[in-house]
Amino acid sequence: MKILVTGGTNGIGKGVAKALAGLDGQMHEVIILCRSRELGEAVIEEIGHTTQNTNISIVLCDLTKLRDVKRAITDIQERHTYLDGIFINAGIGYAAKRIETEDKMDPHFQVNYLSQFMLTLNLLPLLEKSKLGGRVVFNVTRGGKIFWDDMQQTQKWGYEDGIHQAMVAKRMLLAKLHRIYSNKPNSKLSFIGFEVPKTVWTNQLNIIPWGMKIMATLMKYLGTFMTIEACGAVIAPLLTETQDQSLIKSGQFIVQSKAGYISKIDDPEIIDWALQDKLWSISLALCDDPSTSKIAQSL
Repeated sequence: MKILVTGGTNGIGKGVAKALAGLDGQMHEVIILCRSRELGEAVIEEIGHTTQNTNISIVLCDLTKLRDVKRAITDIQERHTYLDGIFINAGIGYAAKRIETEDKMDPHFQVNYLSQFMLTLNLLPLLEKSKLGGRVVFNVTRGGKIFWDDMQQTQKWGYEDGIHQAMVAKRMLLAKLHRIYSNKPNSKLSFIGFEVPKTVWTNQLNIIPWGMKIMATLMKYLGTFMTIEACGAVIAPLLTETQDQSLIKSGQFIVQSKAGYISKIDDPEIIDWALQDKLWSISLALCDDPSTSKIAQSL
């Protein structure tokens, strides 16, 4: 299978990329969307050495810039005739203060949600060409809310609120896409939300304040954290399972239990069609991109 992983040079994304590269006799092709060429090439070398999979590549993209997202979309479309899966994962975590992107948005909203909204919509045609059933798996968490009157958090900012708002937006996006495609005859696309069972030990811990770092270290030794490799092993099967298995999970918020993957009933706001449509319209307006709007209209 040919799978695109956003944010694949660190943390959860790297764990998933590594797991995918080593599965099923190294048969899967992994495309890593990342901001740094140097870091991307280093990860390719590391994963290749670990798994012996040489079919790994990178696509450069700074998700804080919509113009860069457009360029990356064109790059992917020119280099690939189809995709079997996308793992929507890239995101900003801790931040000491609010800044704005060049598109005048809060980075958590743009990176964690809007840029990947644009990416996903524009790559749907490649997923539709998959012979194995295209699927999009979203790295999400429960809780949070949309700040409808202040999505960019100009009035009241908090990095945790920004993270949680983006998670809600991603859950609403997958629910909306599932609703669209479930009404299409013979659709083979699925859209799944997955919540990682534990906090993942990532490079984010290198930038948090000392007090938080000490607490995180204590929690690590108490077993609260999991490694990126363990996380990758949990998520990768969702991207490589059969079309039928994936379609059964489409539209669901999945968590892991001792019995395997189980579905959770999502919050009322997430499954509210009117709110899904509202966020969809706002997102298209913020993207302000003819290609994205054209694809949305075609759906």
